[in-house]
Amino acid sequence: MRKTYTLTVAGVTRELPLCPVNEKLDIAAFVMFSDVELTIACAKALLERAPEFDVILTAEAKGIPLAYEMSRQSGKRYIPARKGPKLYMENPVVVEDISITTQAVQKLVIDQKDIEAMDGKRILIVDDVISTGGSLHALETLAAKSTGTIAARAAVLAEGDAAERDDILFLEPLPLFFK
Repeated sequence: MRKTYTLTVAGVTRELPLCPVNEKLDIAAFVMFSDVELTIACAKALLERAPEFDVILTAEAKGIPLAYEMSRQSGKRYIPARKGPKLYMENPVVVEDISITTQAVQKLVIDQKDIEAMDGKRILIVDDVISTGGSLHALETLAAKSTGTIAARAAVLAEGDAAERDDILFLEPLPLFFK
């Protein structure tokens, strides 16, 4: 039987499967995709804690359902940073990051018009989990290309040492599982 970790966040309880990152470390797989109840509850709880903001910035892919629901509940626009340039982008802006879940360099891309949409705005950076901070740093770099200011960095979970950070707001800590 696969090992799991019981997580309760925003009043919702889920069993998260433990997945090996390497021979010394497992992480609990937190996946909001298709979990509408969890996404709605987490979006509501994060919005209650978030400062005033004008636009949400998130990374493709796991952050999109959360950012969409926060956008829907707040009525504020969200901008997804894509994993690569798309044909519709007239002037793509690219940054790179390294994520613990992919263990490889990945790109985050938004169009110049999205940079302009953040100009002068209070930007709420949103992700499902903040762990090493690689994706967060890439989103901060994209936001810095605008004249907007970062209102806050928010996540459902702060994994490992990220839970000790005082520059992010999150709903629950998520431990790392060392073997």
